[in-house]
Amino acid sequence: MTEILKYESTGDVAVLRLDDGKANAISPTVLEALNAGLDQAEEARQAIVLVGRPGKFSAGFDLGVMREGGPETAQQMVLGGARIALRLARHPGPVVIACTGHALAMGAVLLLASDLRIGAQGPFKIGFNEVAIGMTTPIFLLEFARERIPTRHFQRATVQAQIYTPDEAVETGFLDSVVEADQVFDVALGEAQRLAKLPRGPYLKTRALVLANTLDLIEETLEANIAQSFPA
Repeated sequence: MTEILKYESTGDVAVLRLDDGKANAISPTVLEALNAGLDQAEEARQAIVLVGRPGKFSAGFDLGVMREGGPETAQQMVLGGARIALRLARHPGPVVIACTGHALAMGAVLLLASDLRIGAQGPFKIGFNEVAIGMTTPIFLLEFARERIPTRHFQRATVQAQIYTPDEAVETGFLDSVVEADQVFDVALGEAQRLAKLPRGPYLKTRALVLANTLDLIEETLEANIAQSFPA
């Protein structure tokens, strides 16, 4: 695949290993690699395990690239990230994330766009820091959050930019469970293999019904909202 994203096939499951050697920040290069990995998994109709590097699942968008490239680059990167999240939510098979460490901003969106999230125990930060760094939260992030995060935590997680530990992230809906760091991939792979055995048609149709309103709203508002937030 690429040096950043390695693709491994394990029966019914495609393992996508994201590792840029740093913070796994979402850049145009990372988006290209993720799209290529998803293309391959879609063609094979495999379930997916998306796994980060030790200690860091993803720090979100690469703000350095966004600043250097200006508003047009920022706009395209955010659109690209949102479309990756939509692809995960609509993938023709179950999607499990092995959250190996920090998952912030767009990294946390990827968690919420997947079917099942296994987190690593440790001193990691998970959540949305957009407001804290002076950014208005885009609609696609809010809608993925609204789908997963209980109402009592929603404003703290979005408007108030609360950041959570892995255990707190289970309570707030970012993760489904937390295990020891050296077990996170094995547990995620086991869950993907379990889900891959479920009847695929009913699984996908039921998931589509559950997510229909959320994904439709994101599609309807995406381009206009990002253009307004990052005017070129």
